[in-house]
Formats: sequence, structure tokens, C-alpha cells
Amino acid sequence: MNKIWLIIKREFLTRVRKRSFLVVTLLVPVAFAAMIIIPILMAVSGNESKRIAVIDKSGIFNNQLPDKRGVYFKYLPDANLDSLKRHYEAEDYSGVLYIPDIDINRPVGLEYYSKGQVGISLESAINGDINNVIERKRMEQEGIDKSKLDALRSNISVDFKSGDDEKKGNSWVAYGVGYACGFTIYIVLLLFGTSVMRGVMEEKVSRIAEVMISSVKPFQLMMGKIVGIAAVGLLQFLIWGVLISVIYTIIPLFLSPESIQAASQSNMMAQGNNAEAAEAFRRVTDVVDSINWPLLLSCFIFYFLGGYLFYSSLFAAIGSLANEDASDVQQLTFPITVPIIIGIMIMMKAVHDPGSQLAVWGSIIPFTSPMVMMARLPYGVPGTVPYWQLALSFAFLIGGFIVNTWAAGKIYRTGILLYGKKITLKEALKWVVKKG
Repeated sequence: MNKIWLIIKREFLTRVRKRSFLVVTLLVPVAFAAMIIIPILMAVSGNESKRIAVIDKSGIFNNQLPDKRGVYFKYLPDANLDSLKRHYEAEDYSGVLYIPDIDINRPVGLEYYSKGQVGISLESAINGDINNVIERKRMEQEGIDKSKLDALRSNISVDFKSGDDEKKGNSWVAYGVGYACGFTIYIVLLLFGTSVMRGVMEEKVSRIAEVMISSVKPFQLMMGKIVGIAAVGLLQFLIWGVLISVIYTIIPLFLSPESIQAASQSNMMAQGNNAEAAEAFRRVTDVVDSINWPLLLSCFIFYFLGGYLFYSSLFAAIGSLANEDASDVQQLTFPITVPIIIGIMIMMKAVHDPGSQLAVWGSIIPFTSPMVMMARLPYGVPGTVPYWQLALSFAFLIGGFIVNTWAAGKIYRTGILLYGKKITLKEALKWVVKKG
């Protein structure tokens, strides 16, 4: 154990002292802060008002287009279109909306003139306002009372509750949290697993492994490398968690109340109804508060370590088979990366339907459980994920790690000192079943 500890310490300190570790560790929280700040700044800067000159020859739209979302309409019925098209910028207009004398049942010929291509938000706002006015005029023409029609329209929202305590649920929040957790595990398996493989390859090709194995057993060397790199990854995630929590706390202190309010209003307007947006935000807050975060974080750490240990032993075994030709390694890693890719595909299904048979078995089988189970957990325990499924997933992942480590150790022990020969996967599997 003392020798394994020395190898763990060496692997950990070697990677932590690298400049790349510091850069990556700081970049993720910075990116998180940018995801919060940039939308707020965009909402504030996007509030620039636009004045639009309107020439309405039909008289239908006179003072009917509402001023909202920073768009203001100025009606100039007697203005000359050609003259206004040439000089609208000098009069501080953003563009010219021309409405000919149209038939309300066949409204054609409406045109908007501006120097450059308009943004999608302005185009959507103008088209929406014009269609609303035409709809209202047609209803008046047919003798339909719009106020009565609006009163008849239903906008019922069902409160979805789950579990015996009837907590409110929101599938979109659970979807987002589950997808983020599962995708993070997927990235961890690929990045840190291949990091173990590259470390083993470098030591083998440079013949450092020969010197180290004169003092330690191959299995001790493999375990020390796997655990050391896992400690680096866990430290990185802990630092990210602390820094993101700090950033989330201090960002409101540096933003003015006006900017936060402007971003809030912008998001609500994008949804079309302030009351509905406020209600939706309240529901999301209720669901976020109802998630069992201690259980979710504990399971994330378990599946982070379990999934990493499960796959990294296999990546270490593949690294021990490597020679100078990198194409050989790519062929050998294919059988390992395929289950990871299948896992992320099942995870995408699981976040949409966490109770399906595919999601259930995908969360139990150790090759895919780190990603799929983390996608299902935000939907509720023991509601969506019964305790027996969670316990079975834990047991299978631990058992799979033990079996993988035993098999990988037998491959590693032989392959780490084998040079100058192209080793096939079939030959490596023979070493696993070979006695002695």
C-alpha cells in the first residue's frame, strides 16, 4: 500500500503542478459566469428603441400598432414614400413601413424598407402586430366580439405532483439537471480515461515502466496511476463547485438593479405574458427546491468515481498494449469507447422517458449506468427511481469495477513489458483466461 500511495502522490502532484491544470480549472467557472452575465448585458444593450415611420394608405392601421419591446410607430399618412425612403435616417427613423390601400380579406403589398437586413425580433414583432390588427378587424367585420372570445379561451396549467408528499414536479427542470449530470459523466469517462491510457503509453514507450516495475508490481503501478488521476479530477470538480457557488453569489452584487430588472423583463416579454412568465419562474423555483440535492450530489460523486474506475482500468490495459504506432491503439480502444457512446445515446432517451425499460436497464448495467442513472435521478427517488434499482446499480458498478480491474491487471502485467510486437485484442483476452 505504501508503494501504491507513492505512485498516487507522484501522479497527482505531476498533473496538479502543470499550467494546463490551472488554466482549465479557472476557465470553467469563468465560462459559467459568462453564461450568466452575457445574457443580462445583451438584454440591457438590446433595449435600444427603434422609431418606424408608417405610411398607411388603407387607414386600417392608424394608431392600431402598439408601441412595445422598444419599437415605436410614427404615422405619416401624407408623406411621400420615395422621399421618405431616401431621407428616413436623417429624420431618426429605423425604417419605413408602407401599407397600401388593401382589402382586409386579401392583405397584400405590405412592405418594409430599411438600409440593412432587419433583425429577427423586429421582423417577428411587426408581423405579429399587423396580423393581430387584421384578425381583430376581420372579427369586427363578421360580428364576433373579441372580448367574449378571449374570455372563452382556456389557459389551464396542471400542477404535476410526484411522490407520497405530493411535491410539485417540472419535467423541464429534471430534464436539464439530468442531461447536465449525464453529459458531464460522459465527458469525464472519455477525457480522464484516455488520460490514463496516454500516461501508460508514454511510460511504456519511454521505457520508464521498466525502471518502475523493478521496484513495484505492475498491478500496483496501474492502480496508483488510476487513483492518482481520479484524485486530480475529483479535486478539479470540487474547485469548480466552490468557485461556481461563489460566482453565483457575488454576481448580483456587481450588477445594477436596473440591468437585472431589464433582463427579467426581456425574458418575460419573450414569453409574451408577464403573469405567465412569473408563474413559470415560480414553478421552476419550486421544483429546484424540491430536488434532493444531497442525494443527487452524493450519487454524482459515486458515479463519477465508479464510472471512471470502471473504464480507466480498461484504458490502462489498452495503453499497456501500445507500441510506437498510434493507429494500433485506436483500433484497440474502439471496443471500449462503443459502450460509452451507447451510454450517452441511452441517456438522451432516459431524460425524455426515465421510466422506460431501456432507461431502467441502462441505469443498472455498469457499462452505461454512470450516465443513464444520473439522467434519471433528478426525476425523483424513490418515485421514478426505486431504491432497489439504485442499490442494484451501485452493486453492479462496484462488482464490474472489481472484475474489470482483475482482467485489466492480467493484461497490464504482460503488456507493459512487451515491445516490438503488434498485439491483437484476441491475444490480450487469452492472457486474461490464462492461469498463473
